[in-house]
Amino acid sequence: MDLRGIDTPRLEWSGDCLVIGLFEDAVELTDDLTDLDQKLSGTLTELIAEAEFKGKEGSSAVTRVGGGSSIRKIAIVGLGKAEPFKLDALRRAAAAAARLGKKEKVKTLGLSLPSWNGDTALTIQAIVEGIELALHQDSRFKSEEEKELKLEQIELLGFGHEGFANADEAIARARQISLGVILARELVSAPANIVTPLMMAEAAEAIAQEYGLELQILEKADCEKLGMGAFLGVAQASDLPPKFIHLTYRPAGTPRKKLAIVGKGVTFDSGGLNIKGAGSGIEMMKTDMGGAAATLGTAKAIGAIQPDVEVHFISAVTENMISGHAMHPGDILTASNGKTIEVNNTDAEGRLTLADALVYADKLGVDAVIDLATLTGACVVALGEDIAGIWTEDEAIASQFSQAADLAGEKFWRMPIEEKYFEGLKSVVADMKNTGPRPGGAITATLFLKQFVKDTPWAHLDVAGPVWTDKESGYNNAGGTGYPVRSLVNWVLG
Repeated sequence: MDLRGIDTPRLEWSGDCLVIGLFEDAVELTDDLTDLDQKLSGTLTELIAEAEFKGKEGSSAVTRVGGGSSIRKIAIVGLGKAEPFKLDALRRAAAAAARLGKKEKVKTLGLSLPSWNGDTALTIQAIVEGIELALHQDSRFKSEEEKELKLEQIELLGFGHEGFANADEAIARARQISLGVILARELVSAPANIVTPLMMAEAAEAIAQEYGLELQILEKADCEKLGMGAFLGVAQASDLPPKFIHLTYRPAGTPRKKLAIVGKGVTFDSGGLNIKGAGSGIEMMKTDMGGAAATLGTAKAIGAIQPDVEVHFISAVTENMISGHAMHPGDILTASNGKTIEVNNTDAEGRLTLADALVYADKLGVDAVIDLATLTGACVVALGEDIAGIWTEDEAIASQFSQAADLAGEKFWRMPIEEKYFEGLKSVVADMKNTGPRPGGAITATLFLKQFVKDTPWAHLDVAGPVWTDKESGYNNAGGTGYPVRSLVNWVLG
């Protein structure tokens, strides 16, 4: 699909469908829209009235235009409140426009949306992200593909003037990031018989080859030499060998900063001997590698963008299965930093894999580490399915990541690290247990992980809710969402 900025006024644009963005409670036609309405014999006024259009975010309406016009259809999309005008409103409006164009079977679409805070580059990037992510369809596992007329060209009106030479760069940046999001979506959506530890390693290898990143895959024997008893304890029941992935992007010159992103990579979670029971959602445990999927999606985007930042992408990947080799409730594991862990619940396995991954990342000498995981149902209970939790004691990371997520339109809420709650993790026979009491479960999970980061500024993201959606929403389609690739990219670039 051809996607470009043009300087043609909407009054003069010609094509299949012209889409105009309007703010909530401010849908009266003014200036050139009055002229456009007159040119279309009042069609725009009629559309607003008949659809009872109020400009609410994500809303849309379309109608045909009478004969003799240079456009076949006119459409409107809602931008929500003008104050505050959020960048994500542009993504959602662009997504609504793209979906409408697809539904209306148009080949060429003109899109007229306002600039966000006068920042044309971010405006274009947000619009293109909304379009690309809304139009992505994952039909890999369907026997027949949908036959449909595809959008061939989308023109962004008002963004092609000579004074803005970076339009193509902003479009390219948005597409690079979107491809990373799509990779994460497809990894999360694919079943566990497709996305195995080996397949995850192969996905990392493909990124390394395409963009010239360094790749180290630690096999089981390598992990044993490093003393990764927590990770290997989870892996020991599976017939599939574990893979510890370390993918590194290094810039051509001296890096401005060095970062590490650590993603939980449990490709299927049966719960182990504490097997997930009826109503537990075990059939959705293919999504338990959502952190690793986003880590690889971010690596793909960063590899394409080539910033002046060194980034290490790490994941300890395995299944959590049941067999005669499975770890038992009550077993004691020794992590690679020497900490001993009493396993009082084999279904709290993700934190065990992250423990050794964090010890590994902590030794790299980076400026900051962020780990992300579909870690606890407790976080979903606390924040719902649309908001992820962030835990950190480092104010710089908290501020930087908050800004990055805000630009991405991905919602995070900063949660407390209550040291007193570590009392619930204390063990009679080991340094700690892997789970504490039911109350505050997402906090005690964070306190557990904290024991494996010694020297590096660190933040933990619990993304259990937003990595999957059952229905189309905004620029997300049903399935994996690719959350939070865009926030992580913004954090790296910031």
